[in-house]
Amino acid sequence: MDLKALGTAVSQIAAEKGIAPEKVTGAIEMALAAAYKKEYRKRSEIVKARFEPKTGSMRFWQAKLVVDPAEVRIVEEEEEVPEKQERDTRNPRGPREVHDFREPEEEGLLPRYNPDRHIFIADALEIKSDVKVGDELEFELEDHEDFGRIAAQTAKQVVLQHLREAERLSVQEEFSDKEGQIVSGVVQRFDRGNVYVDVGRAVGIMFHNESVPGEHYRIGERLRFYVVTVQDDPHRPGIILSRSHPKFVAKLFELEVPEIADGVVEIKQIAREPGSRTKIAVASKEDGVDPVGSAVGQRGTRVMAVTNELGNEKIDIIEWSESAETFIGNALSPAKVKLVEALPRREAKVLVAEDQLSLAIGKGGQNVRLAAKLTGWKIDVRSQSRPDEAQEGGVAVALEEGAGTPEVIGE
Repeated sequence: MDLKALGTAVSQIAAEKGIAPEKVTGAIEMALAAAYKKEYRKRSEIVKARFEPKTGSMRFWQAKLVVDPAEVRIVEEEEEVPEKQERDTRNPRGPREVHDFREPEEEGLLPRYNPDRHIFIADALEIKSDVKVGDELEFELEDHEDFGRIAAQTAKQVVLQHLREAERLSVQEEFSDKEGQIVSGVVQRFDRGNVYVDVGRAVGIMFHNESVPGEHYRIGERLRFYVVTVQDDPHRPGIILSRSHPKFVAKLFELEVPEIADGVVEIKQIAREPGSRTKIAVASKEDGVDPVGSAVGQRGTRVMAVTNELGNEKIDIIEWSESAETFIGNALSPAKVKLVEALPRREAKVLVAEDQLSLAIGKGGQNVRLAAKLTGWKIDVRSQSRPDEAQEGGVAVALEEGAGTPEVIGE
């Protein structure tokens, strides 16, 4: 091994992987210790290494834990043989090696004493006068720089394993701050309806139910995604993305509308049917600021930018109100409401002009359905000229099966 060349590569590896140089050095030290033990020491020993990248120098030592004889179980040598040479059923001609010498202890049983790993307190005091039970003593080992092929392969595997783990933890830490935010990514591949997205230093996954119905994604296409959560999963992408989440729309408006980003205008609630239509309730925290006008923008430029990102999904922006009647009336926009009658158990009867009836109900009952989800009220839309006659598709409840609840954005 060319340790000096390895030392100069530490900073380069750290920069490429986006991890701290100390973690790269730590991975190398563990690899060197594993290679040293493989070549020169017993498998049951604890060998550690210290590597200095600047000089390429290293030192090795054996670590032993200081124990009290009364707190460990001393096993006679003949008792250990059956445990260490347990026959492998896949290879009946010889014993199999036991890789974990720290075998799980039975309940109520003291830890087993291992002279390769432990040292009694009386012997330790002769070496170091102020040592205590539980301390670790170091015993210097002879320096070696020449390792066999198997030991070198072991070192390589250890380095790669720890670098992958360090890189994964670094990515997880970086993206944990982006949870609940929007990221830009490039569509990488598809698998069983899931979309894998390159988001920079990591790959995120958008499950089938987090995609927008009707949207068609192309490999190499750059899109925006909402980071739903960042999971600690070493076996699959831990960054869960979405384009159908209601908060995705809220974050898009936050990017396009300075008043929302500054907190002057607040998105109170969102009800969304991805790919089709979304209703957003906004409120102003300052007098003289029109929340709906701020979100729409001059000549509709702001809402149009969001609509374009969502593939022309229709967006209704309505003004939130503490008055249930006013809020329900606004939620049925663009229909013009004549009367809202609030009934017990969060139910409301809404009367509209005959020519506004189809607009208030919407295609397939979508408008009244989204209004109910947005407000949390059961809404019954009827014609003002026929108030006693229920309309087909004119009744919607806040909690339809599979519809979910409105997404509460504000407090």
